[in-house]
Amino acid sequence: MTDAMPVGERKQLAPPRDDSGAFGWMRKHLFSSWANGITTIVLVAAIGWILAWFLDWAVFTANITAQTGSECRGQGACWALIREKLRLIFFGTFPYDEQWRPLLAVATMLAMLVTTADRRMWRPWRLFVIWGIGSFVTFLLMFGQLHIPLSLFFAVALAVGAVGLSARKTLGSPAEINAYRALVAIGVVGLVLRMTGLLPGWKLPIAPFSYVETGLWGGLPVTMILATYGLAFAFPYGVLLALGRRSNLPLIKGLCVGFIELIRGVPLISLLIMASVMLPLFLPTGVTFDKFLRAQVAVILFAGAYIAEIIRGGLQSLPKGQFEAADAMGLNYVQKTTLIILPQALRVVIPPLINTFIGFFKDTSLVLIIGIFDFLGTANQALVDPSWAGYPGEVYLFAAFIYFCFCYSMSRYAKYLEIELNKGTRR
Repeated sequence: MTDAMPVGERKQLAPPRDDSGAFGWMRKHLFSSWANGITTIVLVAAIGWILAWFLDWAVFTANITAQTGSECRGQGACWALIREKLRLIFFGTFPYDEQWRPLLAVATMLAMLVTTADRRMWRPWRLFVIWGIGSFVTFLLMFGQLHIPLSLFFAVALAVGAVGLSARKTLGSPAEINAYRALVAIGVVGLVLRMTGLLPGWKLPIAPFSYVETGLWGGLPVTMILATYGLAFAFPYGVLLALGRRSNLPLIKGLCVGFIELIRGVPLISLLIMASVMLPLFLPTGVTFDKFLRAQVAVILFAGAYIAEIIRGGLQSLPKGQFEAADAMGLNYVQKTTLIILPQALRVVIPPLINTFIGFFKDTSLVLIIGIFDFLGTANQALVDPSWAGYPGEVYLFAAFIYFCFCYSMSRYAKYLEIELNKGTRR
């Protein structure tokens, strides 16, 4: 028989283990059993040995004052190579005396991206001003001279007016609607007069610096321009492809499906080679496009196809009731899509979107195959000098650190954005 406890008394239990504080966390997660404790000790010892070796190589015995590679022999890391080739790695073959221009261009793009990341700037006109001014300053610094055609002003007026009319047709004030209509009219009339030759091919010349062709660009500015503007143009283009793939019109749906599958079915290198080598063969004699522009278009096409599939997944995740509720409110297709559907779909797909952005930021290194030297390409060029040969580890480690800073910043911002945008749906 088992010993019966008197009525009204409780069995005395051992006091709970203290899992609070640093020691409690270590006891719970690192030393919860003998096996976990031994594994923790072994891994800590291995990490400590590797870290001690790396610090000795990279810091304590490193050489940052050598004038040639031979002076670094038999020592630790040869950071003197990075010091000597820093401007080549960051700016490539851009004219040496003018390299302050790509430096300011990179600073401008960083300021533009940081400002855009502030949610208080998420207004159409604010973003238009930020990206308009930032892009103008960036390319003026890189090219040195800009000749803006009159037709560009008409095209911008038409685009702004058309988008404004579609999104604010029943929501904006009469004055706002009339302003959008005036922009559309100015854009249409101006483009028609320009195409018929009634307006001259006038260009606004802005030439404060000496002209530098894209063949001399290189380094970090090239990587940032390809990634920033490639994804900036690919995102709305991918949204349109995703909406077209879900369209009820068979022709539009078929074209979008065929284009997406075609682009996603070939590697980016093949598109770059086609844009650089094959496209000029199909153009009329005397007609050509800048190689850098062709590479940018290839990146936009490739990124847009992948973004389209990600956004399509977000659209499919929404319940049907959201579409029906938007229809019941009397919203047209553009208003329903921009105000109700897309904000919810984009919030769902933030993780895969940022993963795609990070991947394409690193994939810009593939443009080296068509003779465009991005940041990794110019880092490779730093190893060509015979007097500094034999130190690839330092160069690639430095390049990896720069890539890590950009990619980790994007990852942390995406995490912050995901938390902020999901505050209203948390329980």
